[in-house]
Amino acid sequence: MTINPEVGDINSSYEYGWSNPERYAIKAPKGLSRDVVEMISKAKDEPQWMLDFRLKALDIFLSKPMPTWGADLSGLNLDEIYYYIKPEGFNARSWDDVPDDVKQTFERLGIPEAERAALAGVGAQYESEMVYHNLKEEWEKLGVVFLSIEDGLKEYPELFREHFATIIPPEDNKFAAINSAVWSGGSFVYIPKGVKVDIPLQTYFRINAESSGQFERTLIIVDEGAQAHYIEGCTAPAYSSDSFHSGVIEIVVKEGARFRYSTIQNWSHNVYNLVTQRAAVYGNGVMEWVDGNLGSKVTMKYPACYLLEDGARGEVLSIAMAGRGQHQDAGAKIVHFAPHTSGTIVSKSISKDSGRSSYRGLVKIYEGARGSKTNVECDALLLDEEARTDTYPYIEIEEKDARVGHEATVSKINDDQILYLQSRGLSEDEAAGLIVRGFIEPIAKELPLEYAVELNRLIELEMEGSVG
Repeated sequence: MTINPEVGDINSSYEYGWSNPERYAIKAPKGLSRDVVEMISKAKDEPQWMLDFRLKALDIFLSKPMPTWGADLSGLNLDEIYYYIKPEGFNARSWDDVPDDVKQTFERLGIPEAERAALAGVGAQYESEMVYHNLKEEWEKLGVVFLSIEDGLKEYPELFREHFATIIPPEDNKFAAINSAVWSGGSFVYIPKGVKVDIPLQTYFRINAESSGQFERTLIIVDEGAQAHYIEGCTAPAYSSDSFHSGVIEIVVKEGARFRYSTIQNWSHNVYNLVTQRAAVYGNGVMEWVDGNLGSKVTMKYPACYLLEDGARGEVLSIAMAGRGQHQDAGAKIVHFAPHTSGTIVSKSISKDSGRSSYRGLVKIYEGARGSKTNVECDALLLDEEARTDTYPYIEIEEKDARVGHEATVSKINDDQILYLQSRGLSEDEAAGLIVRGFIEPIAKELPLEYAVELNRLIELEMEGSVG
């Protein structure tokens, strides 16, 4: 394993910036084309309908303009990206069967240790493919399915096709279209009726190659009355050229079910992170997104809840941190299609060193969604004069009997607070760190202890040298 010499120049506080020598079974040529799409489908031995779906999605992608309403994407050169890289050895059920250098990468990230200590199952994606996927036997016996999405297509074709691309079709947006054309890796999860998985499932995504694209696709179906928690993490080496991550996550929460999807993204600062995440929530179901956005050069991500039947509920708790050269354009969507549905959005951002964070949210209540309500709170914390924050709320109400609340605050670290804490023996950096930890506490407390500790640690690394 080598330490990338560019790490120190780009991200002095980014501790996951190492890379392995490249060793792959298949590496597509740079750029997106029909040949690349067909290569991916052939490598996966897919049915004809999936190849047709991919090619249609490619046409949709090519027909849509690049969005200009969010973060600046003019530096993203799609012709310089590798859209498919298949590592040697993949989809093992034992860490012993994973190639040594790849296994060492995930050991260094602490994934096998976390699996043993606190997880019901683990998936590990390296470049374009899952190299490891395993579910503990006790959950398999209850009918829980936790597979790579490729295995989900092969082993559960009817369930897969019933839901795949129904919540996020390729027509949804340009990046859903590109994912639909070149998707590879990700998870297929099914939680049977009434089964409650009381410890999390986790998938971890690692980019290794320079100028790499990662386009995982995850489909999760939580059947009636079931309950589960899924955690996603990710890192990448720090290179001078840009990488591209564009995932699509579709979740079905059926009647009376409850599901939480937690993310702690920590990409290196050369990654464009453009993700589409959406849940369809049925009667009295509950969907919770806990979304931590650190790292990346640009992030555009707005987890969404479509509340489709009476009593459905959606919550989005998000935290974003933007430093020098970063734009975190994050937010949430709650859409009420049915009566007596409810939603909550709590969005917090921290900006420093000319970093820019934006809250971009949508609350929509359709006519007939009587008695529905959503409350939005977005709070921004600026650590210095160079930092910037923006809020772009969009609220559309077609039903008279509905309530929407929106609160937004922008604050700076208060000199009096810093001085008071310094008088109690803390250094200036320690005082600022304590204030920031208090600011993100509503989000951190919703994570399992190990992940809350990790989130606080990552914030502290980003905070190093921020004050003074």
